[in-house]
Amino acid sequence: MEHQNLLGGPPATHLPADPAAALLTEGADPAEVAAGHPACLAAWATLADLAMARGEVVASYAYARTGYHRGLDQLRRAGWRGHGPIPWEHEPNQGFLRSLYALGRAAGSIGEDDEAQRCQVFLREASATAAAQLEGS
Repeated sequence: MEHQNLLGGPPATHLPADPAAALLTEGADPAEVAAGHPACLAAWATLADLAMARGEVVASYAYARTGYHRGLDQLRRAGWRGHGPIPWEHEPNQGFLRSLYALGRAAGSIGEDDEAQRCQVFLREASATAAAQLEGS
């Protein structure tokens, strides 16, 4: 459960629903979803996870970085100003948070330890729930 900042911090950011994400739950190929709907963060996160599962770390890194940067753009358009909660419980946020986690995971796998650490801190600050869910803690 995400908690409200009682000290008056920034409000939680909620990305708008992405109808293309439903294609993934219907079994569509994530590469086709990403190609047809490049703003679909869930597609990029799924591609990053699949590449990592195949041992394709550099491809996973590239997919995750794409989802991460597209997600930052979407967060800014939704009013995010570089900090504040991005709740995991709001399903449209999950594609970004999964991409952020995957970027950190892939960065660590290629020895980019500073980037891996930044991603881990960012994820935990954005959503402790996402961090626990994705890191398996």
